[in-house]
Amino acid sequence: MDALIDDAFVQPLPKKQKRAAVVEDPRTKSQTFGSRIFAPYRTLGLVSPTSVPFTSVRLGKSTFQVTTSIGRSLQTYDLRKGLNLVFVTRPETPETITATFAWQDKVFAAWGNFQRGCPGGIWVFKRGKRVASLELPACLDEPIQRLLVFGTWIIGCCSSSVQVGNSARGPIYTGQMCNIPTYINKIFVGKYDGNVEIWNLRTGKLLYSILPPDSNAGPVTALQSTPVLSLISIAYKSGAISIQNAETDQLVLSLRAGSSTAPAVSSISFRSDGIGAGDDGRKPGVMATSSLDSGDITLWDLNNGARVKGTLRGAHRVSSGETASGINKIEFLEGQPVLVSSGKDNCLRTWIFDESPFSPVPRPLHLRSGHSAAITALSFLPSPSSGSESDGKWILSASKDSSIWGFSLRKDSQNAELSQGGADRRAKRAEVSDNGGTRARTLNDLKVPEVTCIACSLNRDGGMSASTTSQIWTNPGIINADASSATGWESIVTGHRGDRFARTWFWGKKKAGRWALETGDGTEVKSVSVSQCGTFALIGSAGGNIDMFNLQSGLRQQSFPSPSLGARGRKVNRDSLPTMLSASRGRHTKAVTGLMVDGLNRIVISCALDGKVKFWDFMSGMLVDELDWHPMTAITALRYSSMSDLVAFSCDDLSIRVVDIETRKLVREFWGCVGQVNDFAFSPDGRWVIAASMDSLIRVWDMPTGHLIDVFRVTSTCTALSMSPTGESLATAHADGMQINVWSNRSLFMPMPTRNVDENAVVNVSTPSMSGEHAVGPIETAFSQEFEHEEADGPAIITEQLGKDMMTLSAVPRSRWQTLLHLDLVKERNRPKDPPKAPEKAPFFLPSVSDHRPSPQPVTETGAVEDGAESRLLSESAAVERSRISKMREAGKAEAIESRFTVLLQLGCRTNNFESFLDHLKSLTPAKADLEIRSLRPRTRGGYSELSGFVAALTGRLRLKRDFELVNAWMAVFLKVHGDIIMKCSEQNADEYTSLREVLALWSQTQEQEAKRLGGLVGYCRGIAGFLRSSR
Repeated sequence: MDALIDDAFVQPLPKKQKRAAVVEDPRTKSQTFGSRIFAPYRTLGLVSPTSVPFTSVRLGKSTFQVTTSIGRSLQTYDLRKGLNLVFVTRPETPETITATFAWQDKVFAAWGNFQRGCPGGIWVFKRGKRVASLELPACLDEPIQRLLVFGTWIIGCCSSSVQVGNSARGPIYTGQMCNIPTYINKIFVGKYDGNVEIWNLRTGKLLYSILPPDSNAGPVTALQSTPVLSLISIAYKSGAISIQNAETDQLVLSLRAGSSTAPAVSSISFRSDGIGAGDDGRKPGVMATSSLDSGDITLWDLNNGARVKGTLRGAHRVSSGETASGINKIEFLEGQPVLVSSGKDNCLRTWIFDESPFSPVPRPLHLRSGHSAAITALSFLPSPSSGSESDGKWILSASKDSSIWGFSLRKDSQNAELSQGGADRRAKRAEVSDNGGTRARTLNDLKVPEVTCIACSLNRDGGMSASTTSQIWTNPGIINADASSATGWESIVTGHRGDRFARTWFWGKKKAGRWALETGDGTEVKSVSVSQCGTFALIGSAGGNIDMFNLQSGLRQQSFPSPSLGARGRKVNRDSLPTMLSASRGRHTKAVTGLMVDGLNRIVISCALDGKVKFWDFMSGMLVDELDWHPMTAITALRYSSMSDLVAFSCDDLSIRVVDIETRKLVREFWGCVGQVNDFAFSPDGRWVIAASMDSLIRVWDMPTGHLIDVFRVTSTCTALSMSPTGESLATAHADGMQINVWSNRSLFMPMPTRNVDENAVVNVSTPSMSGEHAVGPIETAFSQEFEHEEADGPAIITEQLGKDMMTLSAVPRSRWQTLLHLDLVKERNRPKDPPKAPEKAPFFLPSVSDHRPSPQPVTETGAVEDGAESRLLSESAAVERSRISKMREAGKAEAIESRFTVLLQLGCRTNNFESFLDHLKSLTPAKADLEIRSLRPRTRGGYSELSGFVAALTGRLRLKRDFELVNAWMAVFLKVHGDIIMKCSEQNADEYTSLREVLALWSQTQEQEAKRLGGLVGYCRGIAGFLRSSR
């Protein structure tokens, strides 16, 4: 194995040493994030999703750090801080990490080499940063399965080689390797034939081979040194465990983990604090074993021939359809009564042994976990109130592992799973007889079925003070609801695969609720919804039935369609509801796939596989209206936008249709998805529809224009997505992982073009990473210039007037003419609060300004100026006087020269064409335009008035119906500045004000005509729009 590339590994890094530039992977440099709107930000929910065992290291007396692999990055947790995440390694390795080892303050990670020609290596990380790397032999064509570092040696164990030595073809070494602390330069390596070889690393020679206890022992599955010198524990695939004296090659202890069908032990650890064994727990000799095929941890007392003292059943979840999905490693922390375990269930746990009262089985201490299977449902929690501190903070997700999690975007330690009423404890206690043996029921058998749909409203959530006196998930009866009325009630409702009950949950307490709400026809729950007030839950069944329940009492409140009797026992008067259809026509004939309630609890909208959209009256339960799209399509889901009162429906013809609730008309159809629409959502303002389909594309449509404004392809099919209530983030879940990917929204900080994009030019986008590499956060997004000039490729924007009768605004920015109207306020606001201060004196050691002034004239001892100096002074004073006179003359000439503003105004008055004058006025800044308007002279030679010419120019532009807002802004400034002259003009009858009175009267008449015409057009449009939106 080659030496380290970076010499910084040999010597400790200085505390304030400047870091070297991190060498980026050339493949990641070529990746482009081609989405116009969304940028990868971060990943949530990963703790230990791979089969790579964790590694730990002791720092100081009581600080331990545990490092887990999450694919191409490592995460380091601090045990002293309650398993808080402290480091995530950057950059990501080019290939998946296969082995890790923590040594001192560094972590070694082996990656790649899955076959010949594939890249691979070993990287060294310190505090999350890569500080060194090792090059592996080019001939290595297999991954490193175990790493071992001690002294100055770094050893990697593969299936057919150790370090860089080549052996015969075929698997020889099992990847199990260890060393005994007192055996210098020696390593122990397990083989498939059951032998354990002892190698000298310095000489490269095989010293000895420890033979298995019998010929049927099988391959070595675990190797671990014991706290006793020269003793080593060896586990075999047959289930046998032997403790061997490596110095004398004598068998010290032989034992077997369970029956012959028990899974083989894959990890062994010994407690090193000197207590825990014996009847009173005061003797040393505690050993723990675990298996990749089981989620149990077995605890042994090695005194008196060794015996099992206890079993931690269900310590980690095991996937029923996957092999080697149990516990990948256990380890006792050095000198501590703490056991650390990790499994492929994406979970890292710590357990602590109590001394008083003594218990051989530990209790849970800390937990960091996430989903252990693919995510099926995803939703940002709605805001409990406008401007709430928790806006956009929490993501609610459900998975195929029957768990529901709440993930925090601000702090990973706040992530929590919603409790299911002690399902873990019930799984450990539930044992049934199986052919004379015992078999524990799996945790999934006692948990709720897989969640298929989820709905939430926090308006009546009781938080931690909610009343939870009843048992979980019971059939509701007549109860006293006073307690829940004061403290709040459940806020989450879920539907489950193959289950006829919808279940309620408390979000504040993160636990199961009181009610199991059964469908009216006894069929499976297919859709759920919660009213925005948080009081009512609606359940849609596979048989087409819709029921509404009160979440406070759990009682059925209404059915859709309503039965013959009203809610209060009275007959419903059908004649008073002429717009409602009969109850017999209302019921869906197939599974109800979507439900929603409007913000005022007036209308309930449902959709089903029968291709119909139905509008129900909330109070009476009667059918009001329906849209029938059968047999064109079947409807698979719906989403509601409360901001725009629009409902979007995904259909099996690969389209998304949008309906206006008020008019109950189809307003948009979005096409282009290739494959089933997996999930879709509205943006918080209702302007976008975001959809993910089976073709691994995520599309964004703009509602006002109907254009496809963004499309990008992700590496794995997106199965669920949700947009945050604040619009800052998009969360997605994918088919190949357990994580939640979070994307930043660029449109919050830069204008987004709404022109249609070409779907054929779609770009592949890398999903966010846990390390945050290549992430674009809110700050980076705000200063991004990536799409600044994108609109240049589109059609040119036409600012000219389209018709002579059409009122046209200018292309001048709004801020310019608004600043002109309020220029006095702007100047007052920008006026300095304090008077200017004199500059402070410079320190004595700095040269002053006087040091650079010309030296004084030489003077004689009598005080007279030397010869020639007096003449020089006279000539200099004369030159200064001449320059002062020349400056005054030049200023007079400049004052006599008229500005371009005045010249163009006079030219327009002579030719009766003010086009050039108005174009020049539009180009002036607000301050310059204000100055020019103030500089207009009321009288000039020859009877010409600049005031009259200016008013005439504005009147002519108003008649042309161009620059409407600019013309009115200029006239407002003109009337404010020259109001005194206009008042004199109306009072006196002198001939000098006749022209001004005439042009002002013409302006007033023209403006009145345009105001009446514009008001009539606006009123007509308002009436047409109101008629179209009315329900008549």
